Amino acid sequence: MIPEPSGDLEALMQRYQAGDRESASALIAGINPRLFHYLLSQGLSRFDAEDLLQDVWLQIHRVRHTHRQGEPVLPWIYAIARHVQVDSYRKRTRRREQGIETVPELRAPAKPADGEQADFEELIGRLPESQREVVTMLKVAGMSCEEVARATSSTVGAVKVKAHRAYERLRKLLGSPAELRRSRD
Repeated sequence: MIPEPSGDLEALMQRYQAGDRESASALIAGINPRLFHYLLSQGLSRFDAEDLLQDVWLQIHRVRHTHRQGEPVLPWIYAIARHVQVDSYRKRTRRREQGIETVPELRAPAKPADGEQADFEELIGRLPESQREVVTMLKVAGMSCEEVARATSSTVGAVKVKAHRAYERLRKLLGSPAELRRSRD
């Protein structure tokens, strides 16, 4: 996925803050697919990811005035998405602890036949959450290490370490069908 030039996003965000509805629609259309894939990569079902995506855009709309002109838009948006996701998780956990809601088990990914390659969602699902988040932002959203660091309230060095460890793990999984089967169990 090829990211848009950051200047285009900055300009859209500026016009969105000024009340331009067409810019808001263009911003949503440009970023929505990447945000959706980011949420899916965090272990959410398609239904939950779609639901959470709506919450993310509502929150972005509420706090759009807090984006500072001249600052990159993607890290700001992904930071909001991350916070909305964490808040959602906390709410679900509290409800579950209080016995209000039962949360369905996560479905196990379909197993590829011997010799077939695993799909992205299955592979990324095998990574620890922090590595999964970093790889998704870097590779699906097309963000830079600096932007990912801002979005995750981390350092560039920590982002690079997480990405390196994730890539090593993915290489092992892709290089060995037996390793992929072992990691499922």
